[in-house]
Amino acid sequence: MRTVLRNGRILAGEDFRDDVAVVVEDGRVAAVVALDDPQLAGADAVVDLQGGWLMPGFIDVQVNGGGGALFNNQTDVDALRTMVAGHRKFGTTGMLPTLISDDAEVMARAVQATREAIAAQVPGVLGIHLEGPYIAPARKGTHDAGKFRVPDADEVRMATSLDNGVTLITLAPERVPASTIRQMVANGAIVAAGHTAASYEEIRTGLEAGITGFTHLYNAMTPLQGREPGVVGAALEDADSWCGVIVDGVHVHPASLRVALAAKPRGKMLLVTDAMPMVGSDNPAFELYGEVITAVDGVVRNAAGALAGSALDMATAVRNTVHLLGLPLAEASRMASTYPAQFLGLQDRYGHIAAGYQADFVLLDQTLQVQATWIAGQRD
Repeated sequence: MRTVLRNGRILAGEDFRDDVAVVVEDGRVAAVVALDDPQLAGADAVVDLQGGWLMPGFIDVQVNGGGGALFNNQTDVDALRTMVAGHRKFGTTGMLPTLISDDAEVMARAVQATREAIAAQVPGVLGIHLEGPYIAPARKGTHDAGKFRVPDADEVRMATSLDNGVTLITLAPERVPASTIRQMVANGAIVAAGHTAASYEEIRTGLEAGITGFTHLYNAMTPLQGREPGVVGAALEDADSWCGVIVDGVHVHPASLRVALAAKPRGKMLLVTDAMPMVGSDNPAFELYGEVITAVDGVVRNAAGALAGSALDMATAVRNTVHLLGLPLAEASRMASTYPAQFLGLQDRYGHIAAGYQADFVLLDQTLQVQATWIAGQRD
């Protein structure tokens, strides 16, 4: 089956181009060619993009829930199908379902469900994100501090046991020995600092042990101050690490995000949603740790007033990056696809529209609303 996508503005290379078409075969990009190229002849199907913006499908490394499902409450393959379907309509074609702090038994079920989903080729499941429970009570946000602990060797093996996808672990490096962080990395996990009260020096120790990312920069971490750089200062200073950001106009002020963009090398900032079940669902409420939480005017808080994830989707995050932060659409797109793929070590398969890459696309119209998505060449 050979499909040609044409008559659009296609993010091929550094910027959008309207003088090329995309050839898709067997779920992958076969070629990006000029409009008069002979390869376009004899296609089995031709898709008219109607002048829309075609870009790599979005990759979200922090998705707690979607479509009405919360991973903590339903740790099975059906929940993952529901979550990816809920987010796909907003352009997300790859995600890490995210489990927030919970008991070891729940974590083990979540890892197994992710393994089964990937084996069953559930579209869009790339791995798992374990956000806690190895985090700091002082920066817990909506996490249940009663679940917090330091993992022993058996739990480290369990947490890093996913053998067919990516594992991302968010932890507080002041709570976890550097030797444990090194073991997680040796086992193949990507480790990020988050929900942490660490000092600048403690973060530097964590970076030296193998931390390569920061979970929702600015939120649930010690701030940058003149004499105490804190987690934020360490994150912005370090040229090699990646920072996830929630661009919803609530979690972080746009000016603070622009400062971070100016401080970090290009390519080290990536969009995340931290989404809860209401994304892709008509129900604004969900239950977490036995408490009913409701989004009010799009803002999700628990009874104590702490932000409890978000009601953000990736297409809105991209629009906000353009309108609130003033970035070009091409760069906003890369923050939602290319850079997350690099952070996850998947840059050879995802995040570009180029020959050999998986045919994961999102098509936006002139108002940057999602018109269609493709995962491995299959249109929604």
